Amino acid sequence: MRDWIAGAMIVLGTVLVLGGASALFSRTWFNKPAAEEAPTTPTPYGAAEKTKSLLRLSAPDRLIAWGIVLMVLAAIAAGAIGFDLGAAAPAK
Repeated sequence: MRDWIAGAMIVLGTVLVLGGASALFSRTWFNKPAAEEAPTTPTPYGAAEKTKSLLRLSAPDRLIAWGIVLMVLAAIAAGAIGFDLGAAAPAK
């Protein structure tokens, strides 16, 4: 069952990455600006708002990011990536 879940996540992650990439390429190819692009005139605002604007991603970028997250989770579910945590105490 773990392999089925990992396979489904890989397929969905790949679809998300390809969908985001195709949206980026089509926007570049047809030279259309993004709908959520900021205005060209600079507006003064504080550091908190600048940080928020840096963290904002366009829709294709979010698709690619979520696709990568799904593929990493699929690799963890399939056992390709593992985490081994341990602790040892010295003998007295």
